[in-house]
Amino acid sequence: MATHTDKLNSLLRGEISAIETYNQAIAKFTGQPQETELRRLRDEHSSTSNTLRQHVRELGGEPSQGSGWWGTWAKFVEGTAKLFGETAALKALKEGEEHGIKEYKEALDDADVATECKTMIRNQLLPQSESHITVLDRLMSA
Repeated sequence: MATHTDKLNSLLRGEISAIETYNQAIAKFTGQPQETELRRLRDEHSSTSNTLRQHVRELGGEPSQGSGWWGTWAKFVEGTAKLFGETAALKALKEGEEHGIKEYKEALDDADVATECKTMIRNQLLPQSESHITVLDRLMSA
């Protein structure tokens, strides 16, 4: 049976995966202008993961510690993108953001997700992820 914290932990694992993926991309852009923007996006994912951890605890759950299989998949995708260049790395980040948006939208439709968490997703996390796509699109077109 699903609990209020199951979906939040799934979202948390996605955020941890995003942090790991951004770290890989940042290494590819070291010393370049894109590095600053990528660090900012990564730091926003880090803040989001801390917020999700807090919500899981408040709901009586134990927050996930790692990215799980999403992290393995993200490392594979980003590792492959790194072989093919900077644009591919940015596209991989964008795909991850798009997947995160899909996950957040699914959480909004999930009856097991607490109302206060849905409010956070709707008002903070979805707009943040959408803004990340805008930044990544700008970086790819530069």
